[in-house]
Amino acid sequence: MQMDDSRIAMKEKLEFVGIIKEALKIPIKNPKFIFTILLTSFPLFCSLCLHETMFQRALIESLKSQADDPPPHEGSVISQAPYGDFVITFRSVRPTPGVFRGWICNFISGKLLVQSFTLLAIIHLFDLLNTIITVSTASAIYAQEKETLTKPFIENKVALFKGPLITSIYALLLNSLALVGLFTLSINIYVMWSAFTFFTLTYMLVFVALFTKYIEWSAVWNTGIVISILEQNKHGDVALGVSAYISRGSRKRGFLIMLVFFAWSFGLRLSSLCVGWQKGNVVIEVILAQACLDCLASVMKWVAFMIYFYDCKKRFIEKFDGSAEGKA
Repeated sequence: MQMDDSRIAMKEKLEFVGIIKEALKIPIKNPKFIFTILLTSFPLFCSLCLHETMFQRALIESLKSQADDPPPHEGSVISQAPYGDFVITFRSVRPTPGVFRGWICNFISGKLLVQSFTLLAIIHLFDLLNTIITVSTASAIYAQEKETLTKPFIENKVALFKGPLITSIYALLLNSLALVGLFTLSINIYVMWSAFTFFTLTYMLVFVALFTKYIEWSAVWNTGIVISILEQNKHGDVALGVSAYISRGSRKRGFLIMLVFFAWSFGLRLSSLCVGWQKGNVVIEVILAQACLDCLASVMKWVAFMIYFYDCKKRFIEKFDGSAEGKA
C-alpha cells in the first residue's frame, strides 16, 4: 500500500542519518511489526544456516586441501646472483594468469557449485517473500495508516509476488554481472601484485571505480524492488528505470545506505570464516549468530530503502511542481 502524494509531501526531507533513524523507529515503536518479521524471517533464517554451514565447511576443507598445493608457477623468471664462492638462484613465485585461473577452477568443485546455486535459489525466494512483507508492513506503518497490509497481502498474494519477483530477477542478473567483473579484476590484481607495474595500478583503479558504481547501482536496484512492491503496476525494467530516474540527485544517500549494509554483511561472513579457519571447522554457534544478524540487517536494509524511496519521490514531486510553476 503506497502513500498518496499529499502524504509524501508532508514528510520531511531526510539525509542519510535521518533515514537510518526513521528506519530504527519503526521496529522500536511497533512490537507487532517485530513479531510479524520474526515469523516471516524464520524460513530465511533456516535456509541461511543450512547454506552457510555447507558452504563454509566445503570452503574450509578445500582451503586446507589446497594449502600444500599452491598454484603452479609456469613461466616464472629465473635469475642468478653471485655470493662469494656460491651462485644463488632466484625463482619468482608469480603464477601466470592462465595458470592461476585453471587452479581456481580445480579448487572450486562442481558439487560445491551445484549445492550453492540450489540453496541460493531457495534463499532468494525466501528473502523475496520476507522483503515483500517487510516493505509492505513498514510502508503502512510509516504512512501512519491504521490498517495493515495483512489482508491485502493474503487476497492478492499472487499479484503482489509476481512484480517483485520479475524485478528481483533483473536485479539479480545485473548484480551477478557486476560481481563477475569485480572477481575477474581481483584475480588479475592478485596475479600481478608481486611485479607491481602500471597495469597493476590500472587494474586497481578500475576495481575501485567498478566497486563504487556497484554499490551505487545496488541502491538503484533495491529501490526498484521497493517500487515494484509498493506500486504493483511497475515491475521489471520499468521499476528499475523509475528508480534510476527519481533517485537522480539523491544517489549519495542511497550509496551510503547500501555501503553500510554491504559492510555489515561482508564483515559477518569474513568473521565467521576466520573463526571456522582457526577452529578447523565450522562453529554452529557462529553460523547461527551470523544468520540471525544477516536477517536483522536484511529487514533494516529494506525498511531503510522504503524510506529512501519515499524521500526520493518527495524531492522529485517538489522539483516537478517547481518546474511546472516556473513554466506557468
